[in-house]
Amino acid sequence: MEPWSRPLAGRLDEAVVESVVLRDNPLGDPAGRPIWVYLPPGYVDQPARRYPAIYLIQGMTGQLDMWRNRSAFRPNVVELVDACFSGRPPARPAWPPRPVPEEAAIPEPAPPAIVVFVDCWTSVGGSQFLDSPGTGRYHTYLCEEIVPWVDARYRTLPEAAHRGIAGKSSGGYGAMVTPLLRPDLWGGLATHAGDALFECCYQPEFREAARALRHHYDGSFERFWEEFRARPAMTRPWDSVLVNEYAMAACYSADTDGTVRFPFDLRTGQLVPEVWERWLDWDPVRMVPRRPDAVRSLRAIYVDAGTRDEYFLDLGAEAYRRALSEAGAPEPFFELFEAGHGGIEYRYPIGLRYLAERLQP
Repeated sequence: MEPWSRPLAGRLDEAVVESVVLRDNPLGDPAGRPIWVYLPPGYVDQPARRYPAIYLIQGMTGQLDMWRNRSAFRPNVVELVDACFSGRPPARPAWPPRPVPEEAAIPEPAPPAIVVFVDCWTSVGGSQFLDSPGTGRYHTYLCEEIVPWVDARYRTLPEAAHRGIAGKSSGGYGAMVTPLLRPDLWGGLATHAGDALFECCYQPEFREAARALRHHYDGSFERFWEEFRARPAMTRPWDSVLVNEYAMAACYSADTDGTVRFPFDLRTGQLVPEVWERWLDWDPVRMVPRRPDAVRSLRAIYVDAGTRDEYFLDLGAEAYRRALSEAGAPEPFFELFEAGHGGIEYRYPIGLRYLAERLQP
């Protein structure tokens, strides 16, 4: 079989949304954002039918065109989505032979749904799909601009009961918290290794960030960004840690004037308790008990993570599951599978299928 993409069984529309709420964002990032809308097979042939919509959001540093990125001998995410809703296995090279995870098999088409690929990239790496004076109003963009834009142009079922959101890593975080913040819009979520239990996934990196800043940038994030943007990105061993911690601070603990506050001393790594508490307020594990009505309103909850996740997000997944149970949420799908944090794109169709089955009318 050919090692490149073949025509989709469904259709992928590509457009640009000119955002009002992202104009004059504090980072000067573009307000015009690309958007892709996947229409399942049969959409064109059944003009009276309406469909659930599932919004697929990206992890840290993600930008929309990365959904077409391909790993060796593996289909990309667009192809996986098409296979999920068509029942046609994605193109796969016949040689060399390669074991395929059972989860990657597509036994039959999932119930049809529209899949919306949303871009919430920022020039510091990500937005966490939140409104922040440090990055911009990305939660409002998603909920108040993208959702109405899609509903106005496609035959969606425009009620919360038929709308879901899914993502991995920071996208998984966005999937966990967006329905908690706007239960009037969202009825289901799927999170793959989403950021949760912040003391496990973020705090251990504070010491690494402080050491790198001290050794190489005289304790200054400004010097880091100046040097980082003058060379090929991600070519220093500390780059990912510094980008991640800065982006999270810009999302979780920026003051109203845009000043980014850090939850640790930049030279010692010691916690700054009052700033760290601001981060913890955004931890999904701690958000769930404060929003029990939102949790109980969900029709579908899917949670998974790899047992070897390098950021220990399997522990966060378990803590999130327990918090959901204690809040009276519907029983979620929950699975810890043998994998690390990367290379788990084959999990997307499992979560999409789960949501598509439960968000049907």
